[in-house]
Amino acid sequence: MIIDAHQHFWQLSREHYDWPNESVEAIFRDFSPDDLQPLLHQAGLSRTVVVQALDTIEETRYLLEIAQKYSFVAGVVGWVDLSAANAVARIDELRGDPLLKGLRPMLQNIEETEWILHQENTAALEHMAKTGLRFDALIQPRHLKAIDELATRYPGLPIVIDHIAKPAMGNGRKPDPAWSEGMKAIAAHENCYCKLSGMVTEIGPDWQLDDLRAHADTVIDCFSPERVMFGSDWPVLNLAGDYLGWLNAVRTLIGNLSESEQEAILSRTAIRFYNLAV
Repeated sequence: MIIDAHQHFWQLSREHYDWPNESVEAIFRDFSPDDLQPLLHQAGLSRTVVVQALDTIEETRYLLEIAQKYSFVAGVVGWVDLSAANAVARIDELRGDPLLKGLRPMLQNIEETEWILHQENTAALEHMAKTGLRFDALIQPRHLKAIDELATRYPGLPIVIDHIAKPAMGNGRKPDPAWSEGMKAIAAHENCYCKLSGMVTEIGPDWQLDDLRAHADTVIDCFSPERVMFGSDWPVLNLAGDYLGWLNAVRTLIGNLSESEQEAILSRTAIRFYNLAV
């Protein structure tokens, strides 16, 4: 069994998307479950977790409707304005659907690096931890210290780092020591996990496996396979590769691990983290 712990759908006519836009022509169109299903079949994947691409409640409802219609979608990571006065009520409204597994504030798009640590977010974060919702951290290396502090404040809140925090990669770059140390500090928290996802789009279509290896090894060494999960980041992935190519690259990157460790990264970690019914 293989679980894709990070993919997207969007319908551009439904809401205004700041991104994708004309700057990414290859993905500036609708992507639906019917587009993904043949790729899952070809790659031998069982289930997916769909993640919001837009910071609206309507986007979350849209994804929950899809999850009800398509059995391969095992869970949804949605969005709520965690700082809003009605955030807890909004969370309770959405989690009435058991397919809501987590929430993802768009931290990379927020100028204030430590925004998530503001007092105004406390009630929502505490409620997420209390009700079993997961926190997807869409971050850049500048956020690593803030996420370290977040994990310290909320040890009962499961947190997963999306796209290995988007470090600079490619052109022979070795892992930045600051990124490596930041990831190590976060991994010291038992409630923190990491997704092997989004890596090739940080480099571009000319990526090579050797561009990825040292960063993937760092993540696996820090978190262990039991807290690392595979994600495609489809269809954003299409900017730099294709579905089967990325899955095969991940298989190669983890090929030196035991069969049990590979199973953890490809399915078991995601199932446990998101409490998926598979």
